[in-house]
Amino acid sequence: MSEELLKDVQKMLTEEKWTRAALNNYSTNHFKDLDMVLKEAHEKKTSGELKEICDTHLGHTKTSIIALYLSGMVSLSRQIIDDTALVNLVTIFTDNHKWNIVQYLCERILDFGESKFALRALADCYRNTDEEQKAYAVWERLVKVDYTEADIAKSLAEHFEDEGDIDSCIDYYKKALHRYINKQLFTNVREIWQKLLEYCPEDLDFFLHVQRKTAKNISEEKAVLLLQDIYASCKKQNDINTAISILKIILEYDERDYQARKELIDCYRKRYTAHSQLEEYIRISNLNQNYRNVHDAIKDFEKHIVFDKGNFVYHKTWGVGRIAGIKDDEITIDFARKRNHAMSLKMSVNALQTLAKDHIWVLKAMWKKEKLVAKVKDDIEWTLKTIIKSFDNACDLKKIKAELSPSMLSAGEWAGWSAKAKTILKTALCFGVSPEDVDIWTVHEYPLSIEEKLYNEFKAEKNFFNRVKIIEEFAAQKNVEFDGEYWTEIFSYFTSFLKFSGYANEQVIASYLIVKDLVGKFPELGAGISVNFVDIFETISNVSEVFSNLKDTRLKENFLHHIKLFTAEWPDVYTKLFPHALLSSVITALEHEGYEDKLVSMTIHCFDNYRKYRAAVVWLFKNRAETPWFKRADLSFEKQLLTLIHILDVSHREIENHSDTTENRKIFKQIYGILFKDEILNSFIDEAAQDAITRVYTLVNDVKAIDPVDKLKLRSRILDKRPDFKFINIDVKKEKSMMRSLIVTAAKYEEKQKQLIHIMDVEVPANSKEIEYALSLGDLRENAEYKAAKEKQEILNSTVAKLKDEIERAQLFDPHAVNMNRVSFGTKVELEHDGKTEEYTILGPWESDPENKIISYLSPFGNAALNKAPGEQFVFAVGADKVSYTVKRIEPAAI
Repeated sequence: MSEELLKDVQKMLTEEKWTRAALNNYSTNHFKDLDMVLKEAHEKKTSGELKEICDTHLGHTKTSIIALYLSGMVSLSRQIIDDTALVNLVTIFTDNHKWNIVQYLCERILDFGESKFALRALADCYRNTDEEQKAYAVWERLVKVDYTEADIAKSLAEHFEDEGDIDSCIDYYKKALHRYINKQLFTNVREIWQKLLEYCPEDLDFFLHVQRKTAKNISEEKAVLLLQDIYASCKKQNDINTAISILKIILEYDERDYQARKELIDCYRKRYTAHSQLEEYIRISNLNQNYRNVHDAIKDFEKHIVFDKGNFVYHKTWGVGRIAGIKDDEITIDFARKRNHAMSLKMSVNALQTLAKDHIWVLKAMWKKEKLVAKVKDDIEWTLKTIIKSFDNACDLKKIKAELSPSMLSAGEWAGWSAKAKTILKTALCFGVSPEDVDIWTVHEYPLSIEEKLYNEFKAEKNFFNRVKIIEEFAAQKNVEFDGEYWTEIFSYFTSFLKFSGYANEQVIASYLIVKDLVGKFPELGAGISVNFVDIFETISNVSEVFSNLKDTRLKENFLHHIKLFTAEWPDVYTKLFPHALLSSVITALEHEGYEDKLVSMTIHCFDNYRKYRAAVVWLFKNRAETPWFKRADLSFEKQLLTLIHILDVSHREIENHSDTTENRKIFKQIYGILFKDEILNSFIDEAAQDAITRVYTLVNDVKAIDPVDKLKLRSRILDKRPDFKFINIDVKKEKSMMRSLIVTAAKYEEKQKQLIHIMDVEVPANSKEIEYALSLGDLRENAEYKAAKEKQEILNSTVAKLKDEIERAQLFDPHAVNMNRVSFGTKVELEHDGKTEEYTILGPWESDPENKIISYLSPFGNAALNKAPGEQFVFAVGADKVSYTVKRIEPAAI
């Protein structure tokens, strides 16, 4: 059937007699018939052969309508980048003014996604058929995919201006403005700039952004011309503060702009017209003298001008004060602890920091503490604004915390307050990050758009994968303007990685996956992007390294999906990646496709190289140990356990050496849980042969990281199941160890551990809060609460140190190893003296209870009786008297 279709197409091409002169006889129905041919070829999976026939035909008949259409549409459906055939076809009918066919062809092309060529051709078609409104609609689509198109953006702005749609007019003027800047066409820039100043003069952040871009892309001189327009607008509206800011920027570009300097002085006179020392400070700073550097003069003037009656200042010793008066060169200041303090103006400028009346330090000094604390707790946004603006409108959370905790918020209160504050900083449009540092927050007088807020975060963020999260958040916003300046720059950051040369790294792979995902959701973004996964994948030198460096689980999953979808050798890639991936989807895919032999080989390789693939071994043991293919690896249960114990030991050593601590702690915890909490070792002991138990226990006993309690329990389990079991080279070592250590029972050992944990987790934090509270009361010299809290801190520190030392020295006593031949730890002994008998239990200092006849083996009496056999005597001195005791009987103590 497929051969018949191809023969029919070949026949159509051979019989084709249309020429350019006969195009008037051509209609859209002819192309609809060809669409049916394409549909049939797709269903019969012969599209490739169909394209080959057409391409061959075009080799000698370049204007064949049938061949151009069929070849071009197959290329489009298969996302082949070469669109020459369709471009030539549309051009033929455009040149012959067959607009109905041009429209049909363009719409068919656009069925597969936005195309700059097709949109331009379609818009021209509508304009030639006097369908202007349709042309404008197409232009809107074109502007969204062609980020360089400025003239059409301007035409759209003028169209909406005529229609009275000012919001859309402003939007398209802004697009055109940015694109003319990129093209370095300043005349066009200036024209649109003045339009926007007329329509949205309040959008200062936008205008400042544009002038910076102009200075960078065109010249600083042109940026100054734009700033002069803003200054004129501000002056007209009597916006003196903004006018001063604009003049300062102009002087940054050209410090010899004497006209700007003169205008700045005039603005200062308007702003500080009521200041008693205005003219004096202008004179002192030499602001009106052109010989002095203008930036130094501005700095001096602004330092002085804030010194006026009623303003607040801060001194590092006396704290916050208020200027009570200024006379000649002397300033009088009222500090809380130093009223009517006189200072020279020169000394004041150098020694004092001026504060705004709403500075957080001023509020702390002027408001009642209860009022301020309540305001801080109830109005988080106000608090954030107040503190950030208090420190030159640039502040991180660390600085905010320093101002609030512990003076107004306890540690616990800060945790909850800061969580809410982070949400507000992230979502409220009055807050933004510094372009230089993503951790520094600023307050904006005019709310930012969500696009600008995210753009600023993107610019400030230096970590690539954090930038990935930002573009995903940006794309998730409603009604995203993909032709907007902010999106364009962010998106182009990732598309720039696709123009790499050499080897592809994790950033190239991540960028491809992100761009492809976004183009899939928003096809208009795909215009002009020509790259495929296979070409990129072939340039990766180390797939495992690239995969590990993808710091995003979703990207890793997507990468694996593409490998399986587009590479024939995916099973081999998967088995190499699994030790680095540890994703069940990898194993599931191999299982589903029947690659169990590869899974067996991979498992054996991981266990043989367990030091390198520790996490993979643990994952396989936990998740696939019962599968048929795992059992085919022929790994005995003993070998699996020994491997896990070795990994436990290696991970502990790595932790002690501070090597990849987080990952090693995770592995250590997993294995410990498998071996002891899941009772895998117990199950093994119950069923294994004696030689296997000996090998496993010997290794367990040698691992320092295993809790002595767990070793003791394991040993007891062995003896319960096998009373005659002999522990190789353990008894002698244990006896020597006990002589050096503090022998304790398992129950007391656990009790002391719980006591230490309680002190560290409960009592120490509670004491820290007590100290914080005492500090907030001030004046530590007469602060009883502070002294009591510090004394308690010393006691707790001493107790913790003692407990840690004793627990470190503790040697757990094994009840099965009690020596009945001599008085020792864990024995109950009957003694005789003066014809009377007494019974004592010999334990350690932790268990000692003399009133109940429980004696520590380290006590003088216990030490005297230690190691005595039945029938032996010993003498114990009680003051000046000496008492003789005879050991009558020894039996195990009830522990």
